[in-house]
Amino acid sequence: MFSGFSSRLSRPTPTGWLSMAVIGVYVLVVVGATASLTEAAEACSSWPACTGDLTNPAVVVAIGHRLLAGAVGLVVLVAGISLLKSGTAQRAKFAIVLALFLYPVQIAIGAFMATGITAVPGIHLLAGVSLFGVLLLSLAWHLEFETGGQDTRTPTNELEPAPLDEVENNSTADDSPTPLADQPLGVRIRARGFAYFRLMKPRLMWLLSLVAAAAMALAAANGWAVDVGTILYTLGGGVLSIGASGTFNHVLERDRDKRMSRTNDRPLATHEVPKRNALVFGFALTGLSVLLFLQTTLVAAALGVVAILFYSIIYTLVLKPNTVQNTVLGGAAGSLPALIGWTAVTGRIDVAALLLAAFIFVWTPAHFYNLALAYQDDYERGGFPMMPVVRGETTTRKHILFWLGATLACGSGLIWVTDLGWLTAGVTVSLGAIFLAAVVVLHREQTESAAFRAFHASNAYLGLFLVAIVIDAMAL
Repeated sequence: MFSGFSSRLSRPTPTGWLSMAVIGVYVLVVVGATASLTEAAEACSSWPACTGDLTNPAVVVAIGHRLLAGAVGLVVLVAGISLLKSGTAQRAKFAIVLALFLYPVQIAIGAFMATGITAVPGIHLLAGVSLFGVLLLSLAWHLEFETGGQDTRTPTNELEPAPLDEVENNSTADDSPTPLADQPLGVRIRARGFAYFRLMKPRLMWLLSLVAAAAMALAAANGWAVDVGTILYTLGGGVLSIGASGTFNHVLERDRDKRMSRTNDRPLATHEVPKRNALVFGFALTGLSVLLFLQTTLVAAALGVVAILFYSIIYTLVLKPNTVQNTVLGGAAGSLPALIGWTAVTGRIDVAALLLAAFIFVWTPAHFYNLALAYQDDYERGGFPMMPVVRGETTTRKHILFWLGATLACGSGLIWVTDLGWLTAGVTVSLGAIFLAAVVVLHREQTESAAFRAFHASNAYLGLFLVAIVIDAMAL
């Protein structure tokens, strides 16, 4: 995947230079978000040279940051010249001109802070994030101009599920027999058990459990006591609530699932599990999850119920079939485990928990739009107004970049607020660069395989970022 991207970066193309500029500025932002740079500024109060003791690690960090800022500045300048000389969109050129103006402003703010002229907390980081955002806008608009096309679009009010008689390998009778009827008892029991397990959407469990674990680790790093019982009750309750949400989603979407190739083998679509049994199973999981959450705090239990209701009712019945913003608004369901994990420990909601939840919220469309691109025709058959269906592929790819930028910016803000260390910083930079590369390749190739690669890159980014948070938080 990345060999083609690397070859493009080796040539002086606007896309390559802009991509390097975006990542370079993001490195500066992340370094600025760590506590180490604050200590470095205090240890090295002269500018542009640093006359501090080189045996002091903080001085080394300060010098390295300034050298890196100079190198990145050259990349931004070359990117700007390259883009302005190209025949790209005017708004992409306007954005790069703004970036060329903001970069020296950012350097001036850093100089003022280093020499003690101004010490407004967060202003240097805010300026860096603004510069990063402007560069990413320029890249997105340039890629849209360079790789966009006339897409086939379906208005939301004209989108209807495909007739069942046009869909192969589906049955409409709720009590139709299954191939398991003639199998030995042991085989039937195992198959039935696996069918109920699939109702719980187990692929979602590991990632959402990591979100809750990261929230608990951050709470512990902020001085709250976390015992083994709280961890087990929270993760156990989380797994059961995810299972309940998934089960109700299967029940409510069973007819649409029959129309889609990626879902027509689900247990309710194939009648392997009767609807009544699935409902009983879902309510049982709900009750057990609330019982486990109550062993932590009442707030966590209440949020667990909200998560089930939001995903099962608000997202499944209201958002997903009716609005192109379903993926964006539905991200609230995935962000709730961050609040649940934090409140299970603290009993209240704080800034760190809200930032982690916001991080998951903005990551969701950057992640899921790739899957929507890969299964665009499938979602249209199901009658779901996903962005590629309603707005087209070009707009969707552009929005993936927008939301990716928001994710990276939010990650740096989380590092700054929670004083996380170099492991988290290194992960968000390295995996963020891979994620960005995958999305740029997606713009270039515009294939199903490229969409899947970007989808998997987003999973790897989030999973390793959350693991890094847990490790860094435990070290604080």
